[in-house]
Amino acid sequence: MTPVADLLLIEDDETIGGSLRDSLVADGHQVRWATRAAEALEAARADRYALALLDVGLPDLDGFEVARRLRDLQPACVIVMLTARTDEVDVVVGLEAGADDYLTKPFRLSELRARVRAHLRRGAPAQVGPTLVGALAVDLAARRCRLGEVDVVLRAKEFDLLARLAASAGEAVSRHTLMSEVWDENWYGPTKTLDVHVAALRRRFAEAAAVAAVPEPRITTLRGHGYRLER
Repeated sequence: MTPVADLLLIEDDETIGGSLRDSLVADGHQVRWATRAAEALEAARADRYALALLDVGLPDLDGFEVARRLRDLQPACVIVMLTARTDEVDVVVGLEAGADDYLTKPFRLSELRARVRAHLRRGAPAQVGPTLVGALAVDLAARRCRLGEVDVVLRAKEFDLLARLAASAGEAVSRHTLMSEVWDENWYGPTKTLDVHVAALRRRFAEAAAVAAVPEPRITTLRGHGYRLER
Protein backbone atom coordinates (compact mmCIF):
# COMPACT_ATOMS: atom_id res chain seq x y z
CA MET A 1 0.00 0.00 0.00
CA THR A 2 1.38 3.41 -0.98
CA PRO A 3 1.59 5.83 1.96
CA VAL A 4 -0.23 9.13 1.76
CA ALA A 5 1.86 12.23 2.35
CA ASP A 6 2.04 16.01 2.44
CA LEU A 7 2.96 17.21 -1.05
CA LEU A 8 4.01 20.61 -2.37
CA LEU A 9 2.79 21.42 -5.88
CA ILE A 10 4.49 24.39 -7.58
CA GLU A 11 2.72 25.15 -10.85
CA ASP A 12 1.57 28.52 -12.21
CA ASP A 13 -0.76 27.15 -14.89
CA GLU A 14 -4.24 27.12 -13.37
CA THR A 15 -5.54 24.31 -15.58
CA ILE A 16 -2.56 22.00 -15.11
CA GLY A 17 -2.21 22.82 -11.42
CA GLY A 18 -5.87 22.24 -10.69
CA SER A 19 -5.86 18.90 -12.47
CA LEU A 20 -2.72 17.74 -10.66
CA ARG A 21 -4.00 18.88 -7.27
CA ASP A 22 -7.37 17.16 -7.69
CA SER A 23 -5.75 13.93 -8.81
CA LEU A 24 -3.28 13.86 -5.92
CA VAL A 25 -5.96 14.72 -3.38
CA ALA A 26 -8.06 11.87 -4.81
CA ASP A 27 -5.13 9.57 -4.01
CA GLY A 28 -5.39 10.66 -0.37
CA HIS A 29 -2.53 13.17 -0.23
CA GLN A 30 -2.55 16.58 1.43
CA VAL A 31 -1.52 19.05 -1.27
CA ARG A 32 -0.26 22.62 -0.85
CA TRP A 33 -0.51 24.31 -4.26
CA ALA A 34 1.71 27.33 -4.89
CA THR A 35 1.55 29.30 -8.15
CA ARG A 36 4.68 31.38 -7.50
CA ALA A 37 8.20 30.55 -6.38
CA ALA A 38 8.03 32.97 -3.45
CA GLU A 39 4.85 31.33 -2.19
CA ALA A 40 6.39 27.87 -2.53
CA LEU A 41 9.55 28.78 -0.64
CA GLU A 42 7.49 30.37 2.11
CA ALA A 43 5.51 27.14 2.40
CA ALA A 44 8.74 25.12 2.54
CA ARG A 45 9.98 27.25 5.44
CA ALA A 46 6.74 26.72 7.36
CA ASP A 47 5.99 23.02 6.81
CA ARG A 48 7.66 19.74 5.85
CA TYR A 49 6.83 17.92 2.64
CA ALA A 50 7.62 14.40 1.54
CA LEU A 51 7.62 15.32 -2.15
CA ALA A 52 7.49 18.46 -4.29
CA LEU A 53 6.32 18.72 -7.90
CA LEU A 54 8.13 21.73 -9.35
CA ASP A 55 7.34 23.39 -12.67
CA VAL A 56 10.52 24.78 -14.23
CA GLY A 57 8.79 27.66 -16.03
CA LEU A 58 7.70 29.85 -13.12
CA PRO A 59 7.04 33.57 -13.70
CA ASP A 60 8.91 35.03 -10.72
CA LEU A 61 12.02 32.84 -10.39
CA ASP A 62 13.87 30.27 -12.47
CA GLY A 63 12.77 26.75 -11.54
CA PHE A 64 16.35 25.54 -11.22
CA GLU A 65 17.04 28.20 -8.60
CA VAL A 66 13.84 27.21 -6.80
CA ALA A 67 15.11 23.60 -6.74
CA ARG A 68 18.40 24.72 -5.16
CA ARG A 69 16.65 26.76 -2.47
CA LEU A 70 14.07 24.07 -1.82
CA ARG A 71 16.84 21.48 -1.45
CA ASP A 72 18.57 23.68 1.14
CA LEU A 73 15.33 24.16 3.07
CA GLN A 74 14.23 20.52 2.94
CA PRO A 75 17.09 18.06 2.29
CA ALA A 76 14.87 14.98 2.68
CA CYS A 77 12.12 16.15 0.30
CA VAL A 78 11.93 14.34 -3.05
CA ILE A 79 11.87 16.96 -5.82
CA VAL A 80 10.29 16.04 -9.16
CA MET A 81 10.73 18.68 -11.83
CA LEU A 82 8.02 19.23 -14.45
CA THR A 83 9.54 20.66 -17.60
CA ALA A 84 8.69 21.34 -21.23
CA ARG A 85 12.40 21.44 -22.03
CA THR A 86 13.55 18.26 -23.75
CA ASP A 87 17.26 19.03 -24.18
CA GLU A 88 19.43 16.69 -22.15
CA VAL A 89 21.50 19.60 -20.81
CA ASP A 90 18.37 21.12 -19.22
CA VAL A 91 17.56 17.81 -17.57
CA VAL A 92 21.11 17.52 -16.21
CA VAL A 93 21.03 21.10 -14.90
CA GLY A 94 17.77 20.33 -13.10
CA LEU A 95 19.13 17.19 -11.48
CA GLU A 96 22.33 18.93 -10.43
CA ALA A 97 20.27 21.78 -8.99
CA GLY A 98 18.77 19.35 -6.52
CA ALA A 99 15.98 17.48 -8.28
CA ASP A 100 15.63 13.73 -7.81
CA ASP A 101 13.50 13.08 -10.86
CA TYR A 102 11.85 14.84 -13.81
CA LEU A 103 8.89 14.52 -16.12
CA THR A 104 8.77 16.10 -19.56
CA LYS A 105 5.56 17.87 -20.58
CA PRO A 106 3.18 16.81 -21.91
CA PHE A 107 2.94 13.76 -19.65
CA ARG A 108 0.12 11.39 -18.82
CA LEU A 109 -1.51 11.98 -15.46
CA SER A 110 -1.31 8.24 -14.80
CA GLU A 111 2.46 8.42 -15.36
CA LEU A 112 2.88 11.22 -12.84
CA ARG A 113 0.74 9.44 -10.25
CA ALA A 114 2.76 6.24 -10.74
CA ARG A 115 6.01 8.17 -10.33
CA VAL A 116 4.74 9.80 -7.11
CA ARG A 117 3.66 6.42 -5.72
CA ALA A 118 7.05 4.92 -6.56
CA HIS A 119 8.93 7.69 -4.76
CA LEU A 120 6.72 7.51 -1.67
CA ARG A 121 7.14 3.73 -1.48
CA ARG A 122 10.88 4.09 -1.18
CA GLY A 123 11.37 3.38 2.50
CA ALA A 124 14.42 2.30 4.44
CA PRO A 125 14.24 -1.46 5.06
CA ALA A 126 14.99 -2.68 8.55
CA GLN A 127 18.54 -3.86 9.02
CA VAL A 128 20.76 -4.76 11.96
CA GLY A 129 23.79 -2.52 11.84
CA PRO A 130 25.26 -0.62 8.87
CA THR A 131 26.62 -2.06 5.65
CA LEU A 132 30.41 -1.68 5.68
CA VAL A 133 32.43 -1.25 2.52
CA GLY A 134 35.97 -0.45 3.58
CA ALA A 135 35.84 2.81 5.54
CA LEU A 136 32.34 3.49 4.25
CA ALA A 137 29.37 2.73 6.52
CA VAL A 138 25.82 2.87 5.11
CA ASP A 139 23.17 2.68 7.84
CA LEU A 140 19.78 1.99 6.23
CA ALA A 141 17.74 2.19 9.43
CA ALA A 142 19.13 5.64 10.27
CA ARG A 143 19.55 6.68 6.62
CA ARG A 144 23.05 7.77 7.54
CA CYS A 145 26.32 7.48 5.66
CA ARG A 146 29.77 7.88 7.19
CA LEU A 147 33.24 7.73 5.70
CA GLY A 148 35.67 7.10 8.52
CA GLU A 149 34.55 9.56 11.19
CA VAL A 150 32.99 12.00 8.73
CA ASP A 151 29.27 12.17 7.93
CA VAL A 152 28.54 12.17 4.21
CA VAL A 153 25.41 14.25 3.67
CA LEU A 154 23.36 12.78 0.83
CA ARG A 155 20.10 13.68 -0.85
CA ALA A 156 17.32 11.08 -0.69
CA LYS A 157 17.96 9.46 -4.06
CA GLU A 158 21.73 9.62 -3.64
CA PHE A 159 21.37 7.62 -0.43
CA ASP A 160 19.00 5.11 -2.04
CA LEU A 161 21.41 4.62 -4.94
CA LEU A 162 24.40 4.17 -2.63
CA ALA A 163 22.45 1.71 -0.47
CA ARG A 164 21.66 -0.41 -3.53
CA LEU A 165 25.26 -0.39 -4.73
CA ALA A 166 26.55 -1.15 -1.22
CA ALA A 167 24.18 -4.11 -0.94
CA SER A 168 26.06 -5.65 -3.90
CA ALA A 169 29.51 -4.23 -3.18
CA GLY A 170 32.11 -5.78 -5.46
CA GLU A 171 29.43 -6.92 -7.92
CA ALA A 172 28.25 -5.40 -11.19
CA VAL A 173 24.78 -3.85 -10.99
CA SER A 174 23.05 -3.11 -14.29
CA ARG A 175 21.54 0.24 -15.21
CA HIS A 176 18.15 -1.45 -15.57
CA THR A 177 18.35 -2.84 -12.03
CA LEU A 178 19.38 0.49 -10.54
CA MET A 179 16.68 2.42 -12.36
CA SER A 180 13.93 -0.06 -11.49
CA GLU A 181 14.89 -0.49 -7.82
CA VAL A 182 15.98 3.04 -6.94
CA TRP A 183 13.62 5.01 -9.18
CA ASP A 184 10.73 3.11 -10.73
CA GLU A 185 10.26 -0.30 -12.36
CA ASN A 186 8.10 1.45 -14.98
CA TRP A 187 10.60 4.24 -15.66
CA TYR A 188 9.86 6.29 -18.75
CA GLY A 189 12.47 8.13 -20.78
CA PRO A 190 16.29 8.39 -20.63
CA THR A 191 18.38 7.23 -17.68
CA LYS A 192 20.72 10.22 -17.53
CA THR A 193 19.45 10.84 -14.01
CA LEU A 194 21.40 7.75 -12.89
CA ASP A 195 24.69 9.09 -14.24
CA VAL A 196 24.13 12.49 -12.59
CA HIS A 197 23.51 10.84 -9.22
CA VAL A 198 26.59 8.64 -9.55
CA ALA A 199 28.67 11.74 -10.34
CA ALA A 200 27.24 13.44 -7.25
CA LEU A 201 28.18 10.45 -5.07
CA ARG A 202 31.73 10.53 -6.41
CA ARG A 203 32.03 14.26 -5.58
CA ARG A 204 30.73 13.74 -2.05
CA PHE A 205 33.09 10.81 -1.50
CA ALA A 206 36.07 12.88 -2.66
CA GLU A 207 35.16 15.74 -0.33
CA ALA A 208 34.60 13.46 2.68
CA ALA A 209 37.74 11.39 2.02
CA ALA A 210 39.88 14.55 2.01
CA VAL A 211 38.54 15.50 5.45
CA ALA A 212 38.56 12.00 6.94
CA ALA A 213 42.01 11.16 5.53
CA VAL A 214 40.83 7.71 4.40
CA PRO A 215 40.75 6.07 0.95
CA GLU A 216 37.98 7.37 -1.29
CA PRO A 217 35.25 4.82 -2.12
CA ARG A 218 35.31 3.98 -5.81
CA ILE A 219 32.33 3.51 -8.10
CA THR A 220 33.47 1.94 -11.37
CA THR A 221 31.57 2.61 -14.60
CA LEU A 222 30.90 -0.58 -16.55
CA ARG A 223 30.25 0.71 -20.05
CA GLY A 224 27.23 -0.84 -21.69
CA HIS A 225 26.12 -2.39 -18.41
CA GLY A 226 26.06 -0.32 -15.21
CA TYR A 227 28.16 0.37 -12.13
CA ARG A 228 30.10 -1.42 -9.39
CA LEU A 229 30.95 -0.13 -5.89
CA GLU A 230 34.40 -1.55 -5.25
CA ARG A 231 35.16 -3.31 -1.99
